[in-house]
Amino acid sequence: MIRRTTLIGLLALFASSAWSQTAPQLDLPKVTLKAGMHLIHAQVASTPEQRATGLMFRAEMPANEGMLFVFEEPAGQCFWMKNTLLPLTAAFVADDGTIVNLADMMPKTLDSHCSAKPVRYVLEMHQGWFAKRGIQAGSRLGGPPFDGRR
Repeated sequence: MIRRTTLIGLLALFASSAWSQTAPQLDLPKVTLKAGMHLIHAQVASTPEQRATGLMFRAEMPANEGMLFVFEEPAGQCFWMKNTLLPLTAAFVADDGTIVNLADMMPKTLDSHCSAKPVRYVLEMHQGWFAKRGIQAGSRLGGPPFDGRR
């Protein structure tokens, strides 16, 4: 009984760690991606904790920066914007860097925005960043996560 209670307590602590955070995570690894002739400097969220927090609590973000969410396997990915202060566009990206679909997301909402098919990557940028550069579904991103996967 003690082991079970301890396990339940540890699971609750693990699950609540991202929810209890009230400051943005700023110390993530970074990667440079290419979208046509445009460079993107993306922080990489690759652990469950990093992905759960994402860009929450950020009041600002430089114009060509974003966050790349990396998952272990391709799957249907859904994102929402609770505690996220910036309007964002999510690009759902296949293993080869092809953008499957894009979703504009409004701050502080619980609306779910999902990939049109299983993906391993999601790139969040300022809302409108992709549209202003003519980047749309079918466009291909380049960079270390996508190189060699074609």
